[in-house]
Amino acid sequence: MSPPRLAGPDYPAPAKLNLFLHVVGRRPDGYHLLQSVFALIDRCDRLRFERRAGGAIRRVSDLPGVPEEADLAVRAARLLQAETGTPWGADLEVDKVLPMGGGVGGGSSDAATTLIVLNRLWETGLDREALGALGARLGADVPFFVFGRNAWVEGVGERLSALDLPPAWYLVLVPPVAVPTAAVFAAPELTRNSEALKMEDFSAHASTSRFRNDLEPVVAARYPEVREHLQWLAARGGGRLTGSGACVFARFEDRASAERVLRDLPAPMRGFVARGLGEHPLRGM
Repeated sequence: MSPPRLAGPDYPAPAKLNLFLHVVGRRPDGYHLLQSVFALIDRCDRLRFERRAGGAIRRVSDLPGVPEEADLAVRAARLLQAETGTPWGADLEVDKVLPMGGGVGGGSSDAATTLIVLNRLWETGLDREALGALGARLGADVPFFVFGRNAWVEGVGERLSALDLPPAWYLVLVPPVAVPTAAVFAAPELTRNSEALKMEDFSAHASTSRFRNDLEPVVAARYPEVREHLQWLAARGGGRLTGSGACVFARFEDRASAERVLRDLPAPMRGFVARGLGEHPLRGM
């Protein structure tokens, strides 16, 4: 029998898209050096929390394929608790909407929302910078969601510069496959020496061929489902892989244009339309 849903407000954990992703080098420790633009969209997981006395942290919702100990939201709650010494615990519930293994940052976003909300509910008093530092210990994308702004991203994902993006709508397609990020970055055929560019270059020339996803050829060659979805978008003006995939997307100026293309999507392909966000919904929290 499923546990009861928690009372209280829903807190959003929005997805992100990589508008481009270049691999510009590799550190001696094996981590790849990247440049990217991360864009927030209004497609969200929803989380609920209930503060508990006694210190226990429990996930009260099922998440198939993700045991509680591996859930980034649970790990985020336990890390915040350990670092601050709070006596409080929490029940947490995740309504999973974002595809796992899709490259849209769902688990990382859940972790960031958990840090932001429990920092408030537990009154632990950490500022945004401190929460971001905790997030970096959970995953490379978590600090971005804590940062809460669209961003020019460098390094291994830890160097974030706020970037204002024009309004946009996105058609996001969800191939029926999960792509393991580590395997893509380990691929011997991956390009690792893209030219390092400047944020000003993106602002002026975002639509040019200078900006691409270096992971896309690797993923498309290894996953026919991703390649098929990219080809479908290419026949309608072009699309791009986000992160290491599997999701692919196309940008539109208005919602109607994106939804018109979505209506042409053949079965069994799946997708959704999302609006670009200027900032994280919890940025002021």
